[in-house]
Amino acid sequence: MTERIIPIADERYRARIPRVPAEALMPEAPVTDRRARPLHDLRISVTDRCNFRCTYCMPRSVFGTDYAFLPQASLLSFEEIERVVRLFVAQGVEKLRLTGGEPLLRRHLERLIEKLAALVTPDGKPLDLTLTTNGSLLARRARSLRDAGLRRVTISLDALDESIFQRMNDADFPVASVLAGIDAAEAAGLAPLKINMVVQRGVNDGEIVPMARHFRGSKHVVRFIEFMDVGASNGWRLDDVLPSAEVVRRIDAIYPVQSLQPNYPGEVAERWAYRDGQGEIGVISSVTQPFCGACSRARLSTEGRLYTCLFATEGHDLRALLRGDFTDPQIAAAIGDLWRDRDDRYSELRSAETAGLRRIEMSYIGG
Repeated sequence: MTERIIPIADERYRARIPRVPAEALMPEAPVTDRRARPLHDLRISVTDRCNFRCTYCMPRSVFGTDYAFLPQASLLSFEEIERVVRLFVAQGVEKLRLTGGEPLLRRHLERLIEKLAALVTPDGKPLDLTLTTNGSLLARRARSLRDAGLRRVTISLDALDESIFQRMNDADFPVASVLAGIDAAEAAGLAPLKINMVVQRGVNDGEIVPMARHFRGSKHVVRFIEFMDVGASNGWRLDDVLPSAEVVRRIDAIYPVQSLQPNYPGEVAERWAYRDGQGEIGVISSVTQPFCGACSRARLSTEGRLYTCLFATEGHDLRALLRGDFTDPQIAAAIGDLWRDRDDRYSELRSAETAGLRRIEMSYIGG
């Protein structure tokens, strides 16, 4: 048997090297976890860097000018990402989302998109390839992203009021530039667009109705997200969470809405349509209405760590396998074993004790 050398992983976050079966075949059927949840979505962080310092994600007090981001050699190459995505697709993944940090800071990202857009599911369907961005670079990149094969885009926008927005992104970046990026994405055909707003009580909850009003009739869907305890640096407190039920109540008082059925099983956003036909909104209620029971998402960090929950405290080092002497069937088998052993349901178990755990930061794992 030939000796296998496994590279030492970056140790800023804990990770284990997955067990690799000596003999393995490529999977032929979708894999499910211990709670019968399929592996359907894969979120891929392509960089841990961002040009915003949003207070709920990358507060400047932690991610300041002296913060040591990952070196280029630690990041998965585009070829490594393509390879591992193929192995996930063989086990049921149909939806890919590129995240960060800010993914548009990754140089030549269109090359990766071209590679991923060429992949198909075992039954020949194209993958649902999407990207989440803060919108700061979108106006100049929307057309090239669409030409490369990107299908849809989600933009983070936490306020329309200039002072509130800049206070939250802590980067002196104007709202108008994000809105220009939204217009460019629509013109390029990256639709339907979704606009994500993280709602914090006493910070930007006064922007709920203005956001709904601004995008009504535009065919864009605003999704209001409860402030979550992702990572350990955003100072999360339960008192800062505005329940999604209150978000819907405030909008309904001005623009009456009615509940809609999910687009697909496991959809995280609860959908509401304006009764006058002027579009819809969504609410994501990870804190007050956990949806762990239908969660079908895996997350891959920029350096190849696999996380089976957004609130994970430990990952699985797939980069070590990709850069070691392992075959595709062996790596696929290792991924399948990890998912079959998955039992995560953090949001259902959230408590004062769990909220104090050192979890993976959102900027590292992707939202």
